[in-house]
Amino acid sequence: MTDLEELLRTRSVIICVGSGGVGKTTMSAAIALKAAQSGRRVCVLTIDPAKRLANAMGLEALGNTATRVDDARFDAAGIARPGGQLWAMMLDTKRTWDALVLRFANSPEQAERILKNHYYQQISTALAGSQEFMAMEKLYELHASRQYDLVVLDTPPTRHALDFLDAPKKMLGFMDEGVLKFFLTPTTMAGKLGFGFLRSTGAWMFKALQTITGFDVLGDIAEFVDSFRGMYDGFRDRATAVEALLRAGGSTCLLVTSPHPLTVDEAKFFHGKLLEYRIPFGGFVVNRVHADALSEDGANEAWDRLSREPSRILAQLGIDAAPDLGVRLAANFTRVQALAQADARQIARLEALCPGSPLWRFVPAFDVDVHDLSGLDRVNQHLFSNGDPRV
Repeated sequence: MTDLEELLRTRSVIICVGSGGVGKTTMSAAIALKAAQSGRRVCVLTIDPAKRLANAMGLEALGNTATRVDDARFDAAGIARPGGQLWAMMLDTKRTWDALVLRFANSPEQAERILKNHYYQQISTALAGSQEFMAMEKLYELHASRQYDLVVLDTPPTRHALDFLDAPKKMLGFMDEGVLKFFLTPTTMAGKLGFGFLRSTGAWMFKALQTITGFDVLGDIAEFVDSFRGMYDGFRDRATAVEALLRAGGSTCLLVTSPHPLTVDEAKFFHGKLLEYRIPFGGFVVNRVHADALSEDGANEAWDRLSREPSRILAQLGIDAAPDLGVRLAANFTRVQALAQADARQIARLEALCPGSPLWRFVPAFDVDVHDLSGLDRVNQHLFSNGDPRV
């Protein structure tokens, strides 16, 4: 079975995937922290709009440029300074699009025409798959810069799995010059299609849009298509390089999930997609697992005796309080133990649904949210533990 520390030593790209709310951002930051402490130069990239990564790193905010976490923040958190470097950034989809346009435009004038185009300004942020495509672009940019030994990427929720994996192909299809030329054609052999058709049958809609927005919608689209000429090859080559990076031996995906029936189902779905797309799969990280407190020999018998006399719980804890506190503690323990048993069943189900995984790691359900460097260090005590990771 693969060791997680081995992945940190041998990979140049680690992508954390999974459904929303399972802790991908936290796991991405924790893994990046561990890699930096192991002596590597690491950059962790998130597209989480809640900016939780910045908070976890002890930073006020993150932008489209990497920010280094300085040594003073590790000192303040009471954890060891890293032997390497820890950098973090949050994707700015619009600025990443603009940088691509500037890179592939044939001239400064062509780039300016595109950047000022109202239609471009909308699609560069609102087009389906745009954020995922730009996340892949930024990942490639960071990797190709050779400034970092490792880049860790936090990704969109699982329900956007196809967008994430298909983003390069989808965006290439949208930008194909043959497709773009179609929109400039007044008519086709099949009848009234293209802009000629739109101008005649959809004139009322575009007039309404022009009235609302103050822009000539069809004119802006035509201007965008015309100004984009000659740039397709650059975008195609870049998307091909991104796809190759995802499948390269130096990349791997960690699938982050939680022991909940819905997230287990989504993890199975994403696992299948990773295999289908031939994306290197590093293994599972199951977060927020309730530990089985009665797993040790004799624990069940001891608890059975205590639960029948809840007041003894207080006595053994050295607490002098009203007897009903013992009753409430016993009831709460029973509920937590039921959660632990339910988690164990879901983990066993996931293991059966996805046999042969190269790695399984488990992080417990903490009593407080992870929101700083010391919290990330606490996560790593379980992610990289030599003992039973489920305890």
